[in-house]
Amino acid sequence: MLDTSQCQKPERRMNFRGIRASKFRHVYGLPAKKEKCYENVRITRNAHDSNYCAANPKFLAVVVEVGGGGSFLVLPLEKCGRIEHNSWKVAGHAGPVLDIKWNPFNDNIIASASEDCLIKLWYIPDGGIASDLKESLIQLTGHRRRVGIIEWHPTAENILVSASYDHTIIVWNIARGVPVNSINCHTDTIYSMSFNRNGSLLATTCKDKKLRVLDPRTGEIVQQGDSHQGTKAAKVTYLGEHGLLFTTGFSKFSDRQFAVWSENDLSQPLKIETIDSSSGILIPTYDPDTSMVYVAGKGDGNVRYYEVINEAPWACYLSQFISGAPQKGFGILPKRGVDVLSCEVFRMYKLHATKDVVEPISMIVPRKSDTFQDDIYPETAAPISAITADDWLAGKNASPILISMKTGSKTRTYKPVMYKPSEQAIVVSDRNNDRKFMFLSEETKPDYRPKEQRTESRPSPAIDHRPYGADKYQTKESEYRPKKMNDVPDAASEKDIKTSLNLGTKFQQVQKKWSGGSLGSPCLELDLDQIYKNTIPSGSSSVRSLTSRFDYKDNKETEETEIELKRVVNDQFKQISNLRSQVESKERKIYELESTIKVLTRNNTPVGTPVTPKDLLGKSFA
Repeated sequence: MLDTSQCQKPERRMNFRGIRASKFRHVYGLPAKKEKCYENVRITRNAHDSNYCAANPKFLAVVVEVGGGGSFLVLPLEKCGRIEHNSWKVAGHAGPVLDIKWNPFNDNIIASASEDCLIKLWYIPDGGIASDLKESLIQLTGHRRRVGIIEWHPTAENILVSASYDHTIIVWNIARGVPVNSINCHTDTIYSMSFNRNGSLLATTCKDKKLRVLDPRTGEIVQQGDSHQGTKAAKVTYLGEHGLLFTTGFSKFSDRQFAVWSENDLSQPLKIETIDSSSGILIPTYDPDTSMVYVAGKGDGNVRYYEVINEAPWACYLSQFISGAPQKGFGILPKRGVDVLSCEVFRMYKLHATKDVVEPISMIVPRKSDTFQDDIYPETAAPISAITADDWLAGKNASPILISMKTGSKTRTYKPVMYKPSEQAIVVSDRNNDRKFMFLSEETKPDYRPKEQRTESRPSPAIDHRPYGADKYQTKESEYRPKKMNDVPDAASEKDIKTSLNLGTKFQQVQKKWSGGSLGSPCLELDLDQIYKNTIPSGSSSVRSLTSRFDYKDNKETEETEIELKRVVNDQFKQISNLRSQVESKERKIYELESTIKVLTRNNTPVGTPVTPKDLLGKSFA
């Protein structure tokens, strides 16, 4: 018989926690259809551990493979399908482009870092570029070796941070193109950088296997600790307002792992977990609206995603998106560009490693309703800076300005900028002024033909001169008046002749000055938006085109042609005057003969009497 006297009940009953409830447990990845992908994009073959792709609600930028120098392709987001092989590129770097990032507050400005030690800012007009763009908006010079990483400040306007292989980090004020701080605390190559939510702290990982939290304004090290002990690159991202850091790297035995750290204590991680034994570098991306971290590996075909919480176990595995094609990098679309009606919470643009294809992948929360879901779409960061660069450099901090996803979805910015040499700064261009200059530079084309003979239907304000209730214009019929033989034809004035021929008048001279000597003006044939596609939409370009029309040296050839035409016209006027005098003399003789006949008919000459011209001429008249 079983002796149960030694059995003891536990002091407290153990509760089974089960599966943790989460709104994002069933998130799945949905690849775009073939017609929504971007094909025939020659993705770069560079081995640098960057994403080589950047996206915003207007454009998609991809670093491409070229024969010499560095270039990247900029495509309007809606221009999907097969891309032409000779598409226009941004080609202004002397070395391969290593990193590109869109300005979070201006969808038309992109920054690029290259092996030529330069950082360049480019303005992309709406609709894309119409030719190879080689002149940058501004150029940042200060690094001594190639620049591998760039990051925009999340809340301050015109603040950019760059990391180079010379082991330095430079904070730039891009409005004036000057460095405001240089951080030299790293002893080896910098692998990654990440700002916290308000941009007051900057986390970095380095080849010396250290994880650091820095003050970007002073360069002081706030916290420092040992990171992943593997020899390959480690990456870090700030977990929003949680006060946590998420890192990926390798262990001593080359196992891939991730770790969660507290920003106040980097001596040991809050959690560290081994993922697998693959060799591709893991790149984490954090979505602060859903508190999810997406981890994608270079050369992998899958993307893992975790949910971050404020207590242990800190990062909970949700699921993974699996595909058979390996990826080279990802471009992340800001939250304001996703489709809220299909419950899309995240979108990334996958660069295929083996094919020249960029494939959009949407992360979707399965919901039966097609209406807006408030619980999965909290307010997101707006494309508006919270503070200026000067205020941030003075020590002020500000949280991002938020917008509602219900009304702010698909939000785009339009902030045309230009570089003003007099101030040596990037300033915002006023498009209203540009429209005024375009209007002033338009050429007036008067049409002197009757209205019934005009075939062109140009949009112009028409005034109705018809009487009230009339169906047609009233025309005054001119009575025929026979020309008297004694009437002397009126001599046409020089002004009337020039006006009738529309040549050489004062109006025509002013018109030629404004149109550069040509009868066709591009300003009338092109819309203002088309003009903005070819040039940077700034007031300086309009003023330059306007003032160049008064350059008389450029119109020298036109003036010579005009003088030659005037000479030909004057010769024709002389010939016409000679012919007119001859006609008048003949008409005078005819008039004299008619008068003679009238006098003879008054005499009593018989009707049958023959009269010869000699008899008429030989008679004398009293």
